[in-house]
Amino acid sequence: MKLRIKGNSIRLRLLRSEVERFAIERRISDEVRFGANAFRYSLRMSSEVDSIHAHFDANEITVLVSEPAARKWAESDDVGLETQQAIGDSETLTVIIEKDFVCVDRPDDPDRDDAFPNPQLTCGQAS
Repeated sequence: MKLRIKGNSIRLRLLRSEVERFAIERRISDEVRFGANAFRYSLRMSSEVDSIHAHFDANEITVLVSEPAARKWAESDDVGLETQQAIGDSETLTVIIEKDFVCVDRPDDPDRDDAFPNPQLTCGQAS
């Protein structure tokens, strides 16, 4: 699972095997180690939320997705889920969960065999 952070936006991208594991185990996590410390990020199915909700606690970003939405996404051709989460006085956090596509412009990409087929002719270019 890949994490991209830019401003008030987080994006999780999952490879095919990760989406399959998420559908079975209801949770997937990864981490970045900094010596004895770690920054962790997780995606979880939850009955506690109606759609998507992210929070940060104890060096971990956790994104919760309602089980019906998560199952529909994991079992269909739907590419992604997105929400705007209110985080304070007129501020929002954009949360995006996507299936990771093959980048046809990078044939040496180590994730290529596990990525979803890319519907575009080349990465970054609309078909």
